[in-house]
Amino acid sequence: MTPALTVAVQDRIARITLTRPEVRNAFNDDVIQQLKAAFETVGARDDVRAVVLAAEGPAFCAGADLNWMRRMADYTRDENIADAGQLAAMLRAIYECPQPTIAAVQGDVFAGGMGLVAACDMAVSVRTATYCLSEVKLGLIPATISPYVIRAMGARAAHRYFLTAERFSAEEAHRIGFVHELVEADALAAKVAELAAALVSASPAAVRACKKLVQDVAGRAIDAPLIAATVEGIADIRASEQGREGVASFLQKRKPAWLAG
Repeated sequence: MTPALTVAVQDRIARITLTRPEVRNAFNDDVIQQLKAAFETVGARDDVRAVVLAAEGPAFCAGADLNWMRRMADYTRDENIADAGQLAAMLRAIYECPQPTIAAVQGDVFAGGMGLVAACDMAVSVRTATYCLSEVKLGLIPATISPYVIRAMGARAAHRYFLTAERFSAEEAHRIGFVHELVEADALAAKVAELAAALVSASPAAVRACKKLVQDVAGRAIDAPLIAATVEGIADIRASEQGREGVASFLQKRKPAWLAG
């Protein structure tokens, strides 16, 4: 299996970088397996507080690799289900990574690449990037990535861009909430570093719990079970070691223990 990405950890931040610029970082079954394994590996590390997903070259990710698509053209339905299942498992590994994740978008994002960005907790994009959900032009639908993309851009925007397959600008991606920040190309690294620093400076346990809180609460009806779950959630974190330490350090006007060392 040819390496399709690199993983580096520095200052408690893991950086997973797609390294196939010659094919616009398009993915195939090998790349999908490598991405899934990378996120599972860094997700299990206690010394990692945040994860950045980045890419080399002019495109962040162009979706499916053409050679992979040629192979898929002859797949049976069962083979297609197994194949799509691998993509779904990779996206879920990104989405459920215990640490917060940041997509550092340095170039164009097409089709399945939209799923990579959407599965991350936040996204910073260069202003020159172009976005597109192109599947209907090929007679396909963005089914596997849809749970993440619809959460990221909202159903109303998804109705338009799923159906029209229009290319849209980074400014439009920002307007609909798909990306959080727009920057010039030379400011991308600094903005990503700024967000990562904010994540690293907070309580690791609280950050992980907050990420799960959003995932658990989003889209749910505000009913008795949800309210009970949120009450239990704050009670648990208040009674935890880091919860007690955070409050104590605030009251004592000192740095919390997790910032020491």
